Amino acid sequence: MAMPGQIRSSNASRRPRRRPGLGLVTGVVALAAAVLALAVAPPDALQGQSQRLMYVHVPSAWTAYCAFAVVLAASVAVLLRRGPRWDALARAGAELGVGMTALAIVEGSIWGHEVWGVWWTWDPRLVTTAVLLLLYLGYLTARGLPGAPERVARRSAWLGIALFAQVPVVHFSVLWWRTLHQPPTLLRPDLEAPIAPMMLAALLTSLAAFMLAGAWFLRRRVVQLAPAEQPAPVAAPAEAPEDTPAKAPAPVRTASDLVLTRTSA
Repeated sequence: MAMPGQIRSSNASRRPRRRPGLGLVTGVVALAAAVLALAVAPPDALQGQSQRLMYVHVPSAWTAYCAFAVVLAASVAVLLRRGPRWDALARAGAELGVGMTALAIVEGSIWGHEVWGVWWTWDPRLVTTAVLLLLYLGYLTARGLPGAPERVARRSAWLGIALFAQVPVVHFSVLWWRTLHQPPTLLRPDLEAPIAPMMLAALLTSLAAFMLAGAWFLRRRVVQLAPAEQPAPVAAPAEAPEDTPAKAPAPVRTASDLVLTRTSA
C-alpha cells in the first residue's frame, strides 16, 4: 500500500512542465541577433559599418510582408466564418504591418543617406513602399468609420484582400524597373544570397527575432481586441417576501361530509 506522501509525489511528477513563454524566447533570439549583427558579422567591404542597418531594415520589411499576409488570410476567414476573433486578427496584422513598414522606411532613409548621400529619392522601391504604408493607414482609418460591427468587419475584409496586391509590387519593384535599390537579399530568382555566410547567419537570426516579436504582438493584441466571451450568469430564482402569509391548505373532505351535503340539499 502506497503512503500518502508517495501518492502526492507521483501526482506532482505527472504535472506538465511549464514551457518558456513566447516573450522569453523572443528575448533570447533578439539578444543572439544583436550579438551576431554588432560583434560577429564583419562590416561590408564597400559600405562599412552602415551596412549593419540591414539587420533591422530587411527583417522589418519581411515582418511587414507577413503581417499583411495575416490581414489577407484573416479577411478571407471573416467572409467565410464571420468570427470576431478573425476580424481582430486582421486589425492587429494591419497595425503590425504599418509599424514595420514605417520602421523599414526610416531605416532605409538613414541607410540611403549613408550610401547615396540623400535622405529620399523617387526610387521605385521607395515609392511603392510609401504607397503601401498609405494604403494600410487608409485601411485602419476605414475600420473606424461608423457602422454595425458585422458590416464594418465585412467591408474591412474586402479591403484587406484587395490591398494585398501592393505587397508583390513592392517586393518585385527592384526587378521590374531600373532602381538604385539593391536586388532582394532573400528569395532572389536564383535562390542565392549574395552575402558572406556570417552575415547571412546574422540576418536570418534577426529575421527570426522580428518574426517572433510580431507573433507575440499579434497574440496579445487579439486578446485585447476580442476578449474571450464569458458565459452569462444564471439568474437565481426570486424568493417570496418573508412577510407574505402562507396559503392555508385546502381542507380534506371525507365521505361523511358528502352524505351530509346531499341530505341538506
